[in-house]
Amino acid sequence: MKVRLAYGKSGLEVEIPDRNLVKVLTMQQTPRLSAPQTELQRLLQFPIATLPLRELAQKRRSACVVVSDITRPVPNCLLLPVILEELEASGILRNRITILIATGLHRPNEGEELIGMLGKEIVRNYRIVNHHAREDQEQTYLGEVSQGIPVYLDSIYLESDLKITTGFIEPHLMAGFSGGRKLIAPGICGQETIKELHSPKILEDPRCREGNLEGNLLHEIMLEIAELAGHDFIVNVSLDEKRQITGVFAGDPVEAHLQGVEFVRQHVRDTVPKPVDIVVTTSAGYPLDLTFYQAIKGLTAAIPIAKPGGTIILAAACEEGLGGPEFTQLVHKITDLDEFMERILHKPVEIDQWQMEECAKVARKADIFLVTQGLSKADERGTFTRIFPDFDQALQAALTKHGSSATIAVIPQGPYVLAEVESD
Repeated sequence: MKVRLAYGKSGLEVEIPDRNLVKVLTMQQTPRLSAPQTELQRLLQFPIATLPLRELAQKRRSACVVVSDITRPVPNCLLLPVILEELEASGILRNRITILIATGLHRPNEGEELIGMLGKEIVRNYRIVNHHAREDQEQTYLGEVSQGIPVYLDSIYLESDLKITTGFIEPHLMAGFSGGRKLIAPGICGQETIKELHSPKILEDPRCREGNLEGNLLHEIMLEIAELAGHDFIVNVSLDEKRQITGVFAGDPVEAHLQGVEFVRQHVRDTVPKPVDIVVTTSAGYPLDLTFYQAIKGLTAAIPIAKPGGTIILAAACEEGLGGPEFTQLVHKITDLDEFMERILHKPVEIDQWQMEECAKVARKADIFLVTQGLSKADERGTFTRIFPDFDQALQAALTKHGSSATIAVIPQGPYVLAEVESD
């Protein structure tokens, strides 16, 4: 059977033997909204569990609208014009509105990339600022939350009278689901807060995983940080496999997010009868597979349906290589899996170690075959992978390992699908 995988900007068509294929896991067919901006306008007037945005904005002199960075395909070109028009109609002057990009520890978004994210008119007419987590002077200390985590947060956000976040909701490898509180923590937190949020004392808890909010310590701490910082209103969306809007959830940051999570859970979950020998997955293509750092989300999405000792084949373009400078340095000094785990469990948190910790969780259960043109064989040791430039070579190696009757499941959109075993 021919299957098209989300890979880079153009995709990758692969052939899976019919005799081995158990299932192609996909998002459920969900009707896209024919007029998402009209639906957003309605929700700004009749939001979930809070006052209309215009009422919230009245008597406020300034506003901060937080948006995701390039690594998230949020349709800001559709959402922002409606939100900004409502803010200005409430009386907030345009020059008192800031669009803050929640980069976390990622690189800033500028130039043509910024225009592609937000649209030319918005880039031309509004103040847009990238969050800089490493710049301590740009953060304000707010105190501590659970687990003794110190909270440093972007001062521009804190100084704004009205605080709004946008985003989209999908399964998230640590926080259960993205969206809502996640734009604040870690999105606009300082580096010390981000490091502690991603420490092993939190992430090694098995409840910090895709699709789970109940007892998820990371989710609970992020909610604490958002409450401490102030969070007035959210506009979150759900997307289908073609990144068309299927739902809009606007209003109270907690209630609107939970409503969106339940909608998304129903539409992204797919199952196999039992774990399989080989899982073929992706990181949902561009922009999520720009780096290996982001592509790891495709691995964790596959692990629930892989047999212990199985193989996960991840197809990810990794056009920008491993990731940022800290992550690249971290990967290059890893000697093996056991050494890495020993180090992170007993030494202070390093920037980006958490992503390799998630990769290590996968590698402790299954072999990882990485299909990419963006990395070299020299990167295998530090990424816990075997690297193949060609998908057919990787598949043949996996079939040689597991035998001609090996079972295979395919997740063409990787982390956008909540893959589970039926009995779970």
